[in-house]
Order: sequence, then C-alpha cells, then structure tokens
Amino acid sequence: MRIDVKKTYKLYIGGAFPRSESGRSYEVNNSKGVFIANPSQASRKDLRDAVVAARAAQAGWSGATAFNRAQILYRVAEIMEGRTSQFVDEIVALEGVTPAAAKKQVEEAIDLWVWYSGWCDKISTIYGATNPVSGSFYNFTTPEAMGVVGVFAPQKSSLLGLVQSLAPVLAAGNTAILVASEKFPLPAISLSEVLATSDIPGGVVNILTGITAELAPWMASHMDVDAIDASGLSATQEKEARLEGVENLKRIFAFKGDQTPQRVLAFMENKTVWHPIGI
Repeated sequence: MRIDVKKTYKLYIGGAFPRSESGRSYEVNNSKGVFIANPSQASRKDLRDAVVAARAAQAGWSGATAFNRAQILYRVAEIMEGRTSQFVDEIVALEGVTPAAAKKQVEEAIDLWVWYSGWCDKISTIYGATNPVSGSFYNFTTPEAMGVVGVFAPQKSSLLGLVQSLAPVLAAGNTAILVASEKFPLPAISLSEVLATSDIPGGVVNILTGITAELAPWMASHMDVDAIDASGLSATQEKEARLEGVENLKRIFAFKGDQTPQRVLAFMENKTVWHPIGI
C-alpha cells in the first residue's frame, strides 16, 4: 500500500523556503474542523529576516522598468492559471464553499494580477504632472515606490483577499512582507510556490504564516518598514499598529477589497523635479 507524501508547509523569505527559526508550527483545520495541515508559525526573527530580504531587493525591483514589472506580474497570472485546480481544492477545504464558488475566487484573483500588471506602466503617466511655474525651468511630479510594505491579508478570504492586497503594492514598485490569513493560510503558501517559479526576484515578496496578533506589533514597530496594508487586522490591532508606527511616520492604510488604482497610489510617494531650461 502506498503512503501519501505529505506536504511540508514552510515560510517564503528571500526567494527560499525556510522553516521558522523557532521551530514552531500551528494547526489548521478544514471547514468541518478536521485537521489538515501544520503551517510554520513565524517568529519575530523570521519577520526581521523578511524585512532584510525585502529591503535588499527593493532597489532592483523599483529600479526595473515599469513595463518589465508589468510583464512579471502578468507571468504570475499565467502560472496561477495552470495551478487553478490546486487553489480550488484548498479553498474548498478551508472555506467550505462549493467548487464553483472556489473556482470563481481563483479566476478573480488571476484577473486581478492581470489588471494590476496593466497599471505598472500607466500609473505615473496618469497621475504624474507637469506643474506651471514662473521661471526658466520645468517642474515635474511623478509617483514613485514607497519602499518596504508590510501586508496583512484579509482574514476571511483565503486567496482573493491576499491578491487584492499584494498585487497593487508590487505594481507600485514596492517590496512586500505578506502575513497570510491565520485561519486560511494554504493558498498563500501555494502562491509562494507560484512566485518562486515566476520571474519575481527573490526578496521582492516574502510570505509569513502564523499568528497575526503576534506579528502585527513587530511589523508596526519595525523601523525599516515604510508602510502597512492593515486590511487583515482587527480594529483594535489596526489602532495599536498606528500607535506603534508613529515613530518612523509609517503610512498605514486599510481597504475593503476595492479594485482601484488608488490602492497602488496609496503606497507611492510624489517626487518633484526642477529642471533648468535655456532662455
């Protein structure tokens, strides 16, 4: 009789798949309360390692051409398309929805990657500006990547919510540390495998699984995290994160599943350039 090869659920940091340095894991049950997996329970040290990896990759990712970033995000959609059945099975098991509903969620997540990939090389054109000034110079304003962004995936959606949060952060040219849904982490782990086989450089996306309430204060207080998407935090956790993030003026936003370029712009800063011209 053949014994099934059980999957080992690891973190995704710097393009590699380490176990938590703490050696911890936690139980995840399916919609019927039956045990199905032991994902790694990320520690503070794991989060710090993820921030280091994200910061190291940030210059290369933001410095790539917007068209190149668009191609890479589109490639993520292509790979996800080929693994649709795997994502469907995970969503059905975790959320207890029908296969048809799960497939709809996967297809919407894939379409979101395509939609945000299209914004990579359009956001600066549409939201940049040439400013009227009096003098012998031009004045330009363009949106640029903010830096390293912590992302807390919504707790109630195993796949679509995390793509809604992650894709615009990457489209803006930022690198990310994504904390997966605590209750529904498996699609995030599968997404890390997609990212690892795509053209996204190691460190651009880092995915942690674990206890949200444990990781949130460390993310918020980390001085090398520039912004946070707090969509997956409770009202109390978001309030605490805003207080912890005051010291380095961390930008913290929360969204409700909106598909909008404003989610890209939220994690960008405006850069103004003065360029002299001859008279």
